[in-house]
Amino acid sequence: MKISWDYLDNRYLPDWYANAKFGIFIHWGPYSVPSYKIVVDKQFGSYAEWYYATVYGNYGDNKDSFHKKVYGNKEYREFGYDFKAELFDPDSFAEIIKNSGARYAVLTSKHHDGFCLWKTDNVHKVNWNSADIGPHRDLVKELSESIRKKGIKFGLYYSIIDWESVPSHRCDGRYFIPMKDVKKYGLSKEVYLKEVLQKQLYEIVNKFKPSLIFADGGEWDLTEDEVKVKEFLYWLYNKSPVKDEVVVNDRFYKGMEGKHGDYYSTEYNDKVLEEHHIFEESRGIGKSYGYNRLEKLEDYLTSQEIIKKLYKTVSKGGNFLLNIGPRADGQIPTLQVERLKEVGRWLEFCGEAIFNTRANFKFINSTTNEKFNYYFINPQKENEFKIENKFLKEIGKNVDVLGVENNCKISDGKLLINNKYEYYNQIINYDVIVLRKNKKE
Repeated sequence: MKISWDYLDNRYLPDWYANAKFGIFIHWGPYSVPSYKIVVDKQFGSYAEWYYATVYGNYGDNKDSFHKKVYGNKEYREFGYDFKAELFDPDSFAEIIKNSGARYAVLTSKHHDGFCLWKTDNVHKVNWNSADIGPHRDLVKELSESIRKKGIKFGLYYSIIDWESVPSHRCDGRYFIPMKDVKKYGLSKEVYLKEVLQKQLYEIVNKFKPSLIFADGGEWDLTEDEVKVKEFLYWLYNKSPVKDEVVVNDRFYKGMEGKHGDYYSTEYNDKVLEEHHIFEESRGIGKSYGYNRLEKLEDYLTSQEIIKKLYKTVSKGGNFLLNIGPRADGQIPTLQVERLKEVGRWLEFCGEAIFNTRANFKFINSTTNEKFNYYFINPQKENEFKIENKFLKEIGKNVDVLGVENNCKISDGKLLINNKYEYYNQIINYDVIVLRKNKKE
């Protein structure tokens, strides 16, 4: 049977994903041991999970010689043994994610360094997975079970490439990492594609039944035929154990981005999507996905900034995937936990304007469902909001504010919040309010 993109692209998007809106990304692996990258303003330039390539390896600005000074001749692969996760409690992880208000979580099952966070059957990953070395635990299995017990959907990130085995046009030396590591640990590209990639894609689905697959890295160099993505997606959508609920993104091969996939991926707002196709914006709380010890307080988003990115993304028709980077010992940094908790508190009051909604493209920063329109507004003063004439005409005078009792009134073109708003603002401390308008009024 010849599989066409027309057939695959016409598949119905499972409702859960369009309704979920907010997810938590988790980048975790051997790179969490050095957890180091100089923080810069350049986009994508502060990714600590790229340590193998940018600090140890051949790609980017690694002139500070940090690895040599601190670790000497230590190979990157030795970090796999230092990656202990000795304080990892999957139930605690799941509770933190639950308290954030997120409806789904996505874990890096394998990043570009090739290290697997599960007990893989693949012979080429012996002693390069979390069950054989380091934690000696199946981290994917443990976390997936705890996440699902909380009623949260569980997805997996999977790197289509391994730096040790797949050459790239993006590096002068063709590989992101030193040739000595390629020769010692790498497979031929052909063997990798056939015996690792095309086997592990099916393995993670059959073993862990993810509701979402976040593919990454294939969009740089690999072709559609090399990845055999149409064959995989046909099986995934029609025969796999998750055929009715799984969603995938658009990073399996070069040329796929923005053309095929249940949702399109953006990263730190790296692209503008012109058509109304559901997308997912991902980013860290700071400037890295993996934990970076060099990040300071000012490198982290405030809870207000996170909330703003959440509602702006949702009001454009997307989902927001916010990343946390645990330490190598399995603990989530306290500041990241606090940010998630604060977002969760806001969602307790205003989540109805986020979840189970669709973008209201008539206005900026607006969502809608069957019964209500919602409008996200920033104050000019503590309890006063100016209302533009066009907006006032649209919403009329009968509105209420989520999370505020006795509510508000519109007078002389201004939205006046009663003294309850002061209480609301002190308790929740956010600089946005959400107006709700009944469509029938």
